Amino acid sequence: MIILPCLLDYDNILVMETGIPLYERINSVGEILQQGIRIQKEKIAVIFDGTNYSYHQIEILSNQIANFLVNAGVKKQDRIALCCINSPFFVASYIGILKTGATVVAINYLQSPEEIKFVLADSGAKGLIYSDIFEEILKPIITSDESIKIKLVIGKSTNINVHSLAEITSKMSVVFEPIKIDQKQDLAAILYTSGTTGKPKGVMLTHRNLLFDVDAIIKFVPVSDNDTFISVLPMFHAFGATACMLTPLAIGASLVAVPKFNPEQIINIIKETKATVFLGVPSMYVLLIRASEKINWDFSSLRFCISGGAALPIKVLEEFEKKFNVRIYEGDGPTECSPVTSVNPVGGKRKPGSIGLPLPGIEMKIVNEEGIQLKHGEIGEIVVRGENVMKGYLNQPEETRASFFQDWFRTGDLGYQDEEGYFYIVDRKKDLIIVNGLNVYPKMIEDVLMKHPAIEEAAVVRHPHHLHGEIPRAFIVLKQGQKLTKQDILKICRKHLARYEIPKIIEFVEELPKTSTGKIDKNLLMRM
Repeated sequence: MIILPCLLDYDNILVMETGIPLYERINSVGEILQQGIRIQKEKIAVIFDGTNYSYHQIEILSNQIANFLVNAGVKKQDRIALCCINSPFFVASYIGILKTGATVVAINYLQSPEEIKFVLADSGAKGLIYSDIFEEILKPIITSDESIKIKLVIGKSTNINVHSLAEITSKMSVVFEPIKIDQKQDLAAILYTSGTTGKPKGVMLTHRNLLFDVDAIIKFVPVSDNDTFISVLPMFHAFGATACMLTPLAIGASLVAVPKFNPEQIINIIKETKATVFLGVPSMYVLLIRASEKINWDFSSLRFCISGGAALPIKVLEEFEKKFNVRIYEGDGPTECSPVTSVNPVGGKRKPGSIGLPLPGIEMKIVNEEGIQLKHGEIGEIVVRGENVMKGYLNQPEETRASFFQDWFRTGDLGYQDEEGYFYIVDRKKDLIIVNGLNVYPKMIEDVLMKHPAIEEAAVVRHPHHLHGEIPRAFIVLKQGQKLTKQDILKICRKHLARYEIPKIIEFVEELPKTSTGKIDKNLLMRM
């Protein structure tokens, strides 16, 4: 891959005014690279497979991709699908698409061809940019889907109707003037949820949604252009895109793009790149602890870690921090909220087990089924309001209406708020188990199980029962070399849980199934 060493004219770019919100400094997410260029155009933006890519190089490549798309007939608010591994090419393609005024449709490449086909059809995608390693699974779409008129491969393709990135970098201009957009109305991205209640839903996020959320993150979390982020969370996912890609780019920091989570590789990357910020999901922290027993590690460069996507067991947090001497701060937020809504104050008061405080400009509260706010300590649904909240679900107006109490988005998370304003998630509303009419929260059972030193991971799901309606079913992964019996588990549970909360089915497994973002796949467990 050759990026032309042409120079762009930055004479008219003003010095960044940090007191002005990001969404007022730039018009669209497609202009976000300018933040790093204003600091220093040769500053490293992306580190990938041992190679450094500067902000200048990524800007040039994104301009060439934008020129290619416009020449191919792409217009404002057309949808362009992006099926690419974490890399500088994902970053440049994402930004290039947005510069044209088009919308990125992020593809989860771990889905089946049928699922990908549904996303392309539902979004009305006009073009597809993809990594060549996915050519085989995308082949039926590339060769027969007539609605996908524009095809660009990063690498090589055997299909004559597909353009290559190498081809456009040798032909396209390195200069492109981003299309003006309506920041509050025009879509930047359509991200599809996992579809736990049926077909996946396309979450429509505007440029203002994303820029507002990034701005809130950098106001609340102490990061700067001196930081290096480990970006191993998939960039097709909301957490990976906003926190691990757009946030470092917005502050002129560097990011290490890692296509796949391998704990030994991550340990070596942190040591080699002197990374300062690591963002992950709970299972990643479990695997890093386990891998550190086998290889030499050096986490002295890390300033802090962020955990999101699912609840982080307190035992894992304590074990990680004791071993590596690096603090983990929990945060949270659904895709529909761009996605980050809250985090424990980095360097401030942290409460293990809490998802922290709302980010600046974002409101959160706990409500009952009627949308009425509850008192501190009372369990209800967490709702969110702010300019980070989605425009709605694509092609699903009824689902959109059902997901709001007026202008408050219903997250589907059950939780409570303490006297100091910190939020806690008890469980997902959809994961709630009702035993003889009584609410049972799987997370509470999992927290009890995870206190045992022999247990590495645990998941509790509902199981249908002819007499009680539903009963808790527990899946347990033991640490290597450890042994426990079902009676041992029952003894732990009887000590800490009500009788109706005790799992009636207990299964020991080698590992728990995970989703593409590293969360425990409870839907699959319920089908087992």
